[in-house]
Amino acid sequence: MTKETKEEKKKKSIIVPIIVFFLGAACMYLLIYYVLPETGNTVINKSEKEVTVTDKGIADAVDKLYDAVVVVTATKNDEDTSGGTGFVYKVDGNKAYILTNFHVINGATGAKVKFTNNEEVEATIVGGDKDSDTAVLSVNKNSIISVADIGSSEKARLGDTVFAIGSPISTTYNWTVTRGILSGKDRMVEAALSQEDTTSYAFKVLQTDASINSGNSGGPLANSNGEVIGITNMKLVSDSIEGIGFAIPIEDALIIADDLIKDGKIERPLLGVSMLDLENKYNLYQQGITLNTELKEGVVVVEVQNGSPADKGGLKRGDIIVAVDDDSVGSVAYLRYMLYKHKVGDTITVKFERQGKMDTAKIKLTVANKES
Repeated sequence: MTKETKEEKKKKSIIVPIIVFFLGAACMYLLIYYVLPETGNTVINKSEKEVTVTDKGIADAVDKLYDAVVVVTATKNDEDTSGGTGFVYKVDGNKAYILTNFHVINGATGAKVKFTNNEEVEATIVGGDKDSDTAVLSVNKNSIISVADIGSSEKARLGDTVFAIGSPISTTYNWTVTRGILSGKDRMVEAALSQEDTTSYAFKVLQTDASINSGNSGGPLANSNGEVIGITNMKLVSDSIEGIGFAIPIEDALIIADDLIKDGKIERPLLGVSMLDLENKYNLYQQGITLNTELKEGVVVVEVQNGSPADKGGLKRGDIIVAVDDDSVGSVAYLRYMLYKHKVGDTITVKFERQGKMDTAKIKLTVANKES
């Protein structure tokens, strides 16, 4: 027993110093690497590398499109009346064609365009269509600097980087570039084109948070490759709204532009009725129409033209149109939009309420000789 105790004590006498040694070494390591550097007693050399970050953003895309953008000035009797933006989108023969908004040249007898080299030339108004807010100008091809590349709004995705080039507010800010994202597609927006023309029009548009201001109208909305996917034409304005601008999809604008170049006008189908929104109770009352209906929205037929497609299809005064080809219609502007998606000669199905009962009518559209 005594012998074992001595051996154990001998082992302990060897082990304890070893443990103390390693504990001391560990404490010294911690002291050197974690405490002394903070006191300044030890200097540790670090290997540092300089890193230069260059964010070019969308500069290359802007350069690609910039010189195709023009400042548009509408004139009447040789006086400047209004202004906006446009862009050269194609060359055919000795002519270069410029897309812009109808409301930019509305009421004008002439137009001028200025290029990024500050050269200004007279332009010919090829034609305009207020229902799509699209217009085409032409200049001699030798006047232009560049032609825009056309992209696809249909392939664009929500969240894609987009940018606009335009001339907001005044000539001081010509060719201003603003950047944002594609915030929405296939938005249906109802608006009047100007303070003078209070008629509401419905548009299917792209939505963006890129800054759009007065004077941007008619300018390009482009993707990050510098390809045009839309024509900027309006924004929502309110103290409580920020960053909601709109652009006409380029595919829709090109269809209209081609027809304008070909015929100088757009052939619209005729329905043959005068109409008011169902919610416009006061004007309906003035027209001598009182309705007993549970419908909250729709379009009321105020008058049917004799011999018109609507007359032949059986529509009558007081009918409430609620749909065209299964697409709901809530206002005159939306009905006009639905109607103008069709061509002359097409047959549409109109759903309507008459004296509390739903019915449908097949109507074959003819050429409009006046607004319907």
